[in-house]
Amino acid sequence: MSKAFLSTSLLCFSMILCCGSVSAGNWTSWRGPAGDGTVATGGFAVEWSSENNLAWKIDLPSRAGSTPVVIGNKIVLTATIENENGVLCYDLNGKELWRKTIGDVREGKHKKASGSNPSPVTDGTHVFVYYKSGDFAALDLNGKIVWQKNLQTAYGEDTLWWDLGTSPVLTKKHVVIACMQSLPSPSYLAAFEKGTGKEVWKVERELGAPEEAAQSYSTPVVTEYKGQEQIVVLGADFATCHSAKDGHELWRVGTLNPEQERYFRSIASPVISNGIVIAPYARGKTLTAIRMGGKGNVTDSHVLWTKTGLSADVPTPAAKDGKVYLCTDKGTIACLDAESGKELWQTETPKHRLKFSASPILVGDLLYLVREDATSFVVDTKKQKVIATNKLGADEFIVSTPVFVDGKILIRTFDHLYSIETNAKRVSSK
Repeated sequence: MSKAFLSTSLLCFSMILCCGSVSAGNWTSWRGPAGDGTVATGGFAVEWSSENNLAWKIDLPSRAGSTPVVIGNKIVLTATIENENGVLCYDLNGKELWRKTIGDVREGKHKKASGSNPSPVTDGTHVFVYYKSGDFAALDLNGKIVWQKNLQTAYGEDTLWWDLGTSPVLTKKHVVIACMQSLPSPSYLAAFEKGTGKEVWKVERELGAPEEAAQSYSTPVVTEYKGQEQIVVLGADFATCHSAKDGHELWRVGTLNPEQERYFRSIASPVISNGIVIAPYARGKTLTAIRMGGKGNVTDSHVLWTKTGLSADVPTPAAKDGKVYLCTDKGTIACLDAESGKELWQTETPKHRLKFSASPILVGDLLYLVREDATSFVVDTKKQKVIATNKLGADEFIVSTPVFVDGKILIRTFDHLYSIETNAKRVSSK
């Protein structure tokens, strides 16, 4: 999740354009280096436990659900530090390098959430962090605060019924925040200079969704379409697409909530595959495919298909080569053709009282999923079945999406950060 409970695909080419010097070996956002929940194969462990293939384990200062980012040899994550919004940095061996605090914490309401649900994002020079309190900041890689501001002070108080989960995203020039909430506070999409935090543009996103349906915890997607950088936003009963240059709306698709259900808040983010937006909605009841392009309201012309009964409320799907890899909240795993919606295969994880809040990551032909009780499943997409089940700790709880970088799998639970490595030579706690 991250993404987190109350909290996308970039085309790989567009992510390279956006991040410049950031290499595919880093983990620049909660959905990975390509922003679509996929990563090239890299010799990652398939089996692990608290005794096997565990290189190190770190105690974290507080419970939180954001996903770490990795740039070079540095792991950066957010958490509460002594009643303040915190940023922590470790090296790839688990040694703490620095920590910083940014404003007073506003704790989470939900048992699965915290004041640090939004995940950081990095352009290789800065790390951008955002919190439930509205605090928004950029730090350099040595922990110096470059700028900070509070968006709720500037634009209006948080009116979400639950806990802010939307993460910042990067375009080529800007860092962008989406805010989708109930009136009287505004809903908007806003872009800021990376180096100064100065507002570059801000557009309203008031779409008339009823009550809680106006609220969204999803994260936008930045992509390149026909030579134009664009931002796709899901929430408040619509998918909208905006110019990254100035934020103006290019197109919109409605009918995600045709019966005007009052409580259809959205959590899962969209993902893009070959110019097709895949939008989970309706509390995990529908999955809609939208072809990019067009102008204005393209509901009648650009919706390719809508499936009911096979979707996700919290986990965001992964997408690669025209295929969508879906994990439902209860652990049904399915592969769909993005163009037609045809189900190519489906398998199940064992039934359990806890759900899946973390989003799936596709590594080569292996799909990794993490259940809330820190049980991970590895699915061979060629064999179309679970080939490994791995458990970390008896009392761990996870909503954060796992990170895959430099042969290491980083798993962030509410209380710890683990590094999983094939043939790890030591087990240490720090």
